[in-house]
Amino acid sequence: MTAEADYQAIIDKYYHADNELRAIYMKHARQVTDLALAINRERGLGLDEHDVAGAAMLHDIGIFATSAPGIHCTGTESYMRHGVIGARLLRDEAMPEEWARVAERHTGTGITMEDIISQNLDLPLADYCPETMLEKLVCYADKFYSKSGNMEKKPLNRVRNSIARHGGDSLARFDELYNLFGKV
Repeated sequence: MTAEADYQAIIDKYYHADNELRAIYMKHARQVTDLALAINRERGLGLDEHDVAGAAMLHDIGIFATSAPGIHCTGTESYMRHGVIGARLLRDEAMPEEWARVAERHTGTGITMEDIISQNLDLPLADYCPETMLEKLVCYADKFYSKSGNMEKKPLNRVRNSIARHGGDSLARFDELYNLFGKV
């Protein structure tokens, strides 16, 4: 099975209908994948391109199970849970653990256990901050593209302003990622 075939089979299984949700999912996933691959090459990170592509294409695989009408998600779960849902799904599908961890840890700039407690977030108690270079790379690339609106690449100042609304810790984590990966 080729690299594209293994992640595409998973996407096709959960986003099988030719509809708005699949179109949004595919556009966003490709945007994040293209940026992550470009950063990997330009910065000489040395990450395996198959892993970068697979993890980036599947990082949002769990959104279909959530209730987010603005992006055509008609599930019942809180959108906040899409990462843990996606990670569980990827583990159940026997995808690489590295890809599951990316799905689990890409939300925002990561979510700490303290965030879950202090904000009463609808997540199992754990630390969901990106740790590996692959997790950090996909998390960073994801911040530049939205699944709503015009879906165009966001300028750095807009990304930072959006993240700053979630508190100084989130912005500090983004700045660490920016220092790793630089201007995109």
